Amino acid sequence: MKSIKSIYERRFNYYSKLLTTLSKNLNIIANIRLLVGVITIINIIFLFKLKMNYIIGGISVLCIFLFIYLVVVYNKLENTKKYISILKEINLCGIKRITGEWSNFSEKGNEFKDENHNFSYDLDIFGQASLFQWINSAQTYIGRKTLADMLSNPCKNKENINKRQEAIHELSSKRWWRHRLKAEGMLIMEKCNYSEELFDWAVNSNSFYSNSIVALIIRVLPMFTCASLLFYYLTNNISILIPRVLLIFQVLLTFSDISHKNKELNLVYKYKNNIKVYKKILNHFEKTSFDSEYLNDLKIKLNNGSNFSAAEQLRKLEKLSDSISNRSNLMFYLINIILLWDYQCMVDLENWKNQFGSSIKNYIFILGEIEALSSLATIEHDYPHWTTPIITESPSIFNAKSLGHPLISINQICNDINIEKPSEIILITGSNMSGKSTFLRTIGINLVLAYSGAPVCADYMKCSIVDIYTCMRTSDNIEKSISSFYGELLRIKKIINATKESNQIFFLLDEIFKGTNSQDRHIGAKVLIKQLYNNGAMGLVSTHDLELGDLENESNGNFKNYHFREYYKDNKIYFDYKLRSGISTTTNALYLIKMIGIELDNY
Repeated sequence: MKSIKSIYERRFNYYSKLLTTLSKNLNIIANIRLLVGVITIINIIFLFKLKMNYIIGGISVLCIFLFIYLVVVYNKLENTKKYISILKEINLCGIKRITGEWSNFSEKGNEFKDENHNFSYDLDIFGQASLFQWINSAQTYIGRKTLADMLSNPCKNKENINKRQEAIHELSSKRWWRHRLKAEGMLIMEKCNYSEELFDWAVNSNSFYSNSIVALIIRVLPMFTCASLLFYYLTNNISILIPRVLLIFQVLLTFSDISHKNKELNLVYKYKNNIKVYKKILNHFEKTSFDSEYLNDLKIKLNNGSNFSAAEQLRKLEKLSDSISNRSNLMFYLINIILLWDYQCMVDLENWKNQFGSSIKNYIFILGEIEALSSLATIEHDYPHWTTPIITESPSIFNAKSLGHPLISINQICNDINIEKPSEIILITGSNMSGKSTFLRTIGINLVLAYSGAPVCADYMKCSIVDIYTCMRTSDNIEKSISSFYGELLRIKKIINATKESNQIFFLLDEIFKGTNSQDRHIGAKVLIKQLYNNGAMGLVSTHDLELGDLENESNGNFKNYHFREYYKDNKIYFDYKLRSGISTTTNALYLIKMIGIELDNY
């Protein structure tokens, strides 16, 4: 891990020095440009005073060209500085991710949070300090959405998971390629929006603007109007009525069907930054050679039979979106009337839709998958000692060695776990704060990573393809008049129903029925665990109810007991977070109560 961190630090320092040099160069060019500008103004003043002074006139022309050249150079350097700043930021994020300082990353995936999801809310897949926040590098909405789907709707096909693993492994070694992919999206400061209305626009053609006769009239009419105006003012050989009639006709055309034109043109203009980002990312992907089957399949899907690549098709749309200027500008109305500019744009857009419109949605969804895979590839790059899990089609298997929580980078504790027939349900006991809930989340979040095709935080992991269900965080819902206990019952009901419908359920239950009395809790938990087992489910249950440990002997090993424990030193409590076989033999609730100042001397 130190070597990976040093790579990020070396690149961060390199870009920092480069930015310093660029800033100095920009200041020098800005000062020279100012000097040239002053000299140009002075020369022009002398030129007017001295009338026909060819030497001063020549110097003035040279200064103007030099000033324009310096403006162009300055803008190029400014763009380079912006790009280098982004690369510096990307490497800083890499350092923070490895050192555990990533919880201030802006992209948290809050829009994908769902308290009713089968597992994502309980396992911290989205939100503050989440898996999504830790790993996401996608800059487009569709990229973030695709990554969110990969994490919240796990793939259930072994072959596809293995292909993803191969693709992620290849991308993990292409650090510069992934950084540039992210940088291309970050260059556009405005955040990319969801483009569903753009997709709908692209497939809805308008027969009027695609009509060849209408297109010919729109192309030719402004030429005739401009020619008649010039001919009238230069030669005065034609009547003023001709250009007047033509202009009046164009005014009527300009303001006819204006609401429809405005709607379509404003929509394309609205998404111009999206289109630029889409084009840059697809171009970056298309011009790179890959070995993995999955990535090459994505490349094949980008080919719609056109002579133009997907990036070139989007480049054409980008140019059209750029031609739709600020239409609220007063000067635009005059240009629009004379050149029928709105109509020119509508015809060009319709031609683009007829050629490429049906493919854009497919392109953007592929782009989303590219960004998602690139995000997941960061894991293997940053943590090369993690393992690629073995996905098996055999049922009821979860084996792992040195399994740790991927989001805990400081003082991470790893444990071994083995779940397979006949012991398909594990009971975890232990005192408060000993690590039971974290261990359940450790297993769940690594399963999520495994099905996405990413490496997992373990030395070894083998797992069946399962549907993950959790019941860990439940709270009162005042709006729906649901207590935390009833909310827990609804979650458990959902799990029970799933065991009757799905091939394989993997459940994680944390302190079940904690909202009721100890006797009811014990009976209810015991019956539930047996029912889950009989329905073919596998998973883990954490509990303070030590009597549930009797299930191991009662079931002849179908249930297995593990526990976490604490120890005391110098009148202080400590936890080692190591998983051990058997039932917990220690409790710490009274000790913790005493620690906060509650007197227990009489008890």
